[in-house]
Amino acid sequence: MAAPSTRERILATSLVLFNEEGLASVSTHRMAAELGISPGNLHYHFKSKRLVVAGLYRRFEERLAACMDAAASVDALDDLWLSLHLTFETLNEYRFIYRDVDYLLHECPELEARAQALTARNLLCAKQLCVGLRDAGVIDANAEQVEMLALQIVFATTCWFSFKRLMPRRDAKRDPKRASGSPSNPHAEPALAAYYTLTVLSPYVVGEARDYLNYLRSKYLR
Repeated sequence: MAAPSTRERILATSLVLFNEEGLASVSTHRMAAELGISPGNLHYHFKSKRLVVAGLYRRFEERLAACMDAAASVDALDDLWLSLHLTFETLNEYRFIYRDVDYLLHECPELEARAQALTARNLLCAKQLCVGLRDAGVIDANAEQVEMLALQIVFATTCWFSFKRLMPRRDAKRDPKRASGSPSNPHAEPALAAYYTLTVLSPYVVGEARDYLNYLRSKYLR
């Protein structure tokens, strides 16, 4: 297998640094040092940090859009849980984007319109998802409730990792560092995040689908 190109190494290493240390804290010199290359070599591939961020955002955009498009076509709760799980895996892999979104858009204002378009697309997919579940008899919800459920799903996927970062852990007294959502703390589990997002549908779930929801509850809340 061919070794990754320098450009690919820059993107992969920058993603790790942005996730672990924060977008604002990582300079191009920090990236170059981590890679073991000169700042000039990094500059040859990416003229600025903004271009590195833009490259990562493009990948995130494509991955998340694919996840949401897939979720839009599900008509069963187990398929929805899997789609949400894959969505949260993507969000976790690129968690700096939503976590540091204010700084990101301030430093890269050209991404704001794309971020808004991505959110609009996610809302549309979430609405299609809820309509599909309603039509399949999985949920009983009117048009207004479908709109609200779609908004809540997108809100949860957008804000989950920032929220989880601020939640104290049960083992906080034993290890204060792990209470703050610091890099030493295992990142929010995509499966658990998917379950909590799925529970926004709980009041509307009917029939046999409730059995699957109860199964997930016993699995993640024990």
